[in-house]
Amino acid sequence: MTSESQEYGASRRPVEDEVDVVAEETHQPAKGGKPDEDQKKEKKGSFWKELPVLVVVALALALIIKTFVIQAFYIPSESMENTLLTNDRVLVNKLVYHTRDIERGDVVVFSGVNSWDGEFQMEEPSNPVEGFFRWVGTAFGIVPGEKDYIKRVIGVGGDHIECCDKQQRITVNGVPLDESSYLYPGNLPSREEFETDVPPGHLWVMGDHRQVSMDSRSHTGDPGGGSIPESQVIGRAFVIVWPFSRATTIPIPDTFAQPALQALSGATPLVAGFALAVPLVLVRRRWLRSKR
Repeated sequence: MTSESQEYGASRRPVEDEVDVVAEETHQPAKGGKPDEDQKKEKKGSFWKELPVLVVVALALALIIKTFVIQAFYIPSESMENTLLTNDRVLVNKLVYHTRDIERGDVVVFSGVNSWDGEFQMEEPSNPVEGFFRWVGTAFGIVPGEKDYIKRVIGVGGDHIECCDKQQRITVNGVPLDESSYLYPGNLPSREEFETDVPPGHLWVMGDHRQVSMDSRSHTGDPGGGSIPESQVIGRAFVIVWPFSRATTIPIPDTFAQPALQALSGATPLVAGFALAVPLVLVRRRWLRSKR
């Protein structure tokens, strides 16, 4: 018994020794592993490698949104005071006119390329880097676009617009507009008298600060007689987002909701339909008589 006990005792280790061995093995790094400091450095390195990718993806998504959904625009001039002030930033809805027609009273941003001259002139970029940053600034509403305009729609295609009646009001299809809610204080609706018929598919636009606005009145010698093609409209300005102290929506003034004005608008397609139908009926009658 004694010899067997000694034999087995010599081959076994105390329990305490086993625990110590396990503890020692647990704290040893895995084969080929890196210390904590190296792992942290690796994580930081991977972040800086991924950062350019994240920036490119963010810019691409912003560009898609800007192109098809909403775009920020910078207000460079006084032509829309006091509705919009110089250096304001507005958001423009680019989808709205895919669901409804452009309405009188809308504040719209449109392109004047190959049409109107700019209300202000910008120097050409001196190098490609400056040109790139200007493009980015224009895309995100940080700097103005030289050929982009923002005005209020006064008349749509088919409207007869005249200034002014005995009370010095602009009339649309004979209906006078009360522009006191948005016209710049002290301004007349127009110091120049004019009378125009807006061609189909066009818009007559004017700034709210009439005395300084280079709007449709100033472009009567251009194609369209001062009106702009609806196809040039980029979208509807619907909210001021900067500065925060001026953040507010841009609604359509109540004067453009006059029942008489709306009735005339709704009747225009009907009148045009009758105008086209009458000659066709007369031609058909003549044709039938010639067959007899």
